[in-house]
Amino acid sequence: MKFFAAIFLGYFLGSIPTAYLVGKRLRGIDIRQHGSGNVGATNVFRVIGKKWGIAVLLFDMLKGALAVSLIARGSFIIALVGGIAAIAGHTWTPWLGFKGGKGVATSAGVFLALAPKAAVLSLGVWFLLFFWKRYVSLASLGTALLFPLWVGLFYRQTDYFTLLFPISLAVPVFIFYTHRENLRRLREGTEKRLL
Repeated sequence: MKFFAAIFLGYFLGSIPTAYLVGKRLRGIDIRQHGSGNVGATNVFRVIGKKWGIAVLLFDMLKGALAVSLIARGSFIIALVGGIAAIAGHTWTPWLGFKGGKGVATSAGVFLALAPKAAVLSLGVWFLLFFWKRYVSLASLGTALLFPLWVGLFYRQTDYFTLLFPISLAVPVFIFYTHRENLRRLREGTEKRLL
């Protein structure tokens, strides 16, 4: 029962389409029809403004963190299931025809709750890459690639490493999948910088 409750609650929390709701509430627009068309914080940042882009980013992170902390009850595997469900809910939200954001912010929230040392170091790498190149996508891709390294470095001695490490290896695969269009634009030199 806890397993299925974790999936349900995690997916429900993750599925809240923050960027879409902000666009509708503030501007009366469908964010999917503006900017990049993505239902995420970066597109809100570009279309609606910096303040609201940051607000969406933080709320999407909070969705992931809550999915873990509200469900965990001392069980790492239940917390992990809830977190994965939240990421899936954000990426494939039923409220928007199962098309959502790219999962970076929600993943960050999940791993800040599950593996805070690795997540904080990953956020540091993200900021370094972003301020160096000004591409959100490149920062996200580079950070995802290094995430398993931080998990291996900080969590090898934990009793849940055998659960956490394979998931950390899946993170870059997932992020590269959701950023496949960004990868194409980066190769073609048409990707837009945020600032």
